[in-house]
Amino acid sequence: MTPSPRSRRRVLVSVSSIAVAALGVGVLAGSRIASPEDAAARTAAPKASQITVPVEKRALASKVVSRGDASFDGAVDLRVETSGLGTPAVVTGKVPAVGANVTEGKAILEITGRPVIALAGALPMYRALRPGSRGPDVLQLEQVLRRLKFDPGTVDGVYTSDTGSAVARLFRAAGYEAPEVDPQYKSAVDQAKQQVKSAQDGVRNAKRALKQATAGPSEAALVQANNDVEAAERELRTARGNARAYAAAKDRLELAKAQRRDLLKERDSSIEKSALSDAEDRLTDAKDALVKAQAEAGTPLPVSEVVYVKSLPRRVDKVNVSRGTLVNGNVMSVSGASLVVTIKVDADTKDLLKGGMNASLDLGDGKLIPARVTRITRAEDGWNVVISPKSLTGPQLERLRSANVRVTIPVKSTQGKVLAVPTSALSAGPDGESRVEVLRNGKIELVRVEVGLSADGFAEIKPVGGQLAEGDQVVVGK
Repeated sequence: MTPSPRSRRRVLVSVSSIAVAALGVGVLAGSRIASPEDAAARTAAPKASQITVPVEKRALASKVVSRGDASFDGAVDLRVETSGLGTPAVVTGKVPAVGANVTEGKAILEITGRPVIALAGALPMYRALRPGSRGPDVLQLEQVLRRLKFDPGTVDGVYTSDTGSAVARLFRAAGYEAPEVDPQYKSAVDQAKQQVKSAQDGVRNAKRALKQATAGPSEAALVQANNDVEAAERELRTARGNARAYAAAKDRLELAKAQRRDLLKERDSSIEKSALSDAEDRLTDAKDALVKAQAEAGTPLPVSEVVYVKSLPRRVDKVNVSRGTLVNGNVMSVSGASLVVTIKVDADTKDLLKGGMNASLDLGDGKLIPARVTRITRAEDGWNVVISPKSLTGPQLERLRSANVRVTIPVKSTQGKVLAVPTSALSAGPDGESRVEVLRNGKIELVRVEVGLSADGFAEIKPVGGQLAEGDQVVVGK
């Protein structure tokens, strides 16, 4: 049977609809299907671009940062030499408390009622000193006395009476009597004084004898002699004309004149003069012996009454004795009166530091304590750097005791703000010069620079033969 025209139109529309639908499905499927090359192109990373930062103006400072332990400076043990005592070395008083200060020229202990005075010096007190002693320990004592304004006379390493007088003033200033002189030297002085007195008497007697020997005739004897001569002359005149009587009168006149001449003649006093000279020599010797005895009897310095410490003042950290106990070994431990912080550094870091540099201590409360590098000393595992606070409040001192704190020591800084870039922005050219890459208008420009101080990841730069200013963008990565 032949389809009608209406039926043919419905079939044509249906076929057309199917074709259009199939075309749409094909287009959609085609849009979702891609070649491997297209897929790789769509998933590849975008083209690299530069990472830049602006050139800054900032102040730079390099520094050493470390942690250190706080302690009182320079702990040492004090030992008193008691071998020279004639009695047991009993502590009788002046026992200090822990935390007390040891001051130069003051007593730190009493042993058998006598003080132990602290002095600053490197040599220990190893023997008693007295007039006539010589050596480096005497020189050290004289230097200390001179520094403390107790004039010891000539500072020459010889203990003289002047040295002893200065020692006596030292003890009186500390509130004690001067050390006693050994009785044997006192006895020697007494004997020397007696010898001087005896010699003085001998001189007086010799002078009296010489005076008598050279005094001449008395006035009465001289008058009598003149009278005898005059009487003989009168008798001679009366006897004229009588030869016998005249001769006798003449003899008597000659005798009277001879006797008067003998009376007026100077006597030989050489014996008396020699005796006086001998007596004066004995007096001189006796006086010299007295001076020597008195010098030897000058104020001594007992070995048990002074203790030397390298530097003062100090702080008492530990006391090993109490009143009534015997001294045996170290009597106490002392350290510097000032609290310090010690950090350890290696040799390279040590070369950056020196005494007197400023530093700061951080207790962790946000407040920095100004400090200064005091000294740098060699240690077994590097170098010890000792830092001293410039000043401490009471609470700060208490917090620092035995604490571990952060220490910062500025080593070098720029003079104000300078052009600076991160160190990652620096690169080296073919001839070794430093340079930075500057991004301008989408293009890279190489600018040579001189590099100054580096600190905290930044470097000071100065452009060489190019333009560079704050805000310019420099490449630090890609």
